[in-house]
Amino acid sequence: MAITPIDVLYTAVATAENGRDGRVASDDGKLDVVVNPPKELGGSGAGTNPEQLFAAGYSACFQGALGVVARQAKADISGSTVTAKVGFGKTPEGGFGLTVELSAHIPAVDAATAKELLEKAHQVCPYSNATRGNIEVTLSVV
Repeated sequence: MAITPIDVLYTAVATAENGRDGRVASDDGKLDVVVNPPKELGGSGAGTNPEQLFAAGYSACFQGALGVVARQAKADISGSTVTAKVGFGKTPEGGFGLTVELSAHIPAVDAATAKELLEKAHQVCPYSNATRGNIEVTLSVV
């Protein structure tokens, strides 16, 4: 899949120390967290982990994309939420990979409209565009 060039409007910068068992901080100081592997992966679980950070970023970004497509469709998404579940595991090739489940609760629209909005948001969201063809992403309305 070819990489599509973009006109960069913003660049986030973060630096990790000691990988999955250390610290991650943004260059502006707004993010500074301890990261530890979760207990399920043999770690202490004392800090956050990269999968939680990815889930947080993806859910926030997808919620923003949902707002864009909802405005275009003149649909009411007030009171909506997006939850991202990021799974971490072994690939058949012996490496590691991720899966993502995105679920949205959109109380002000019917299920068919909600599903349509999710599909459209999945085409707009930068995280969805970055992961498309690389990891399994499932969408659901709750």
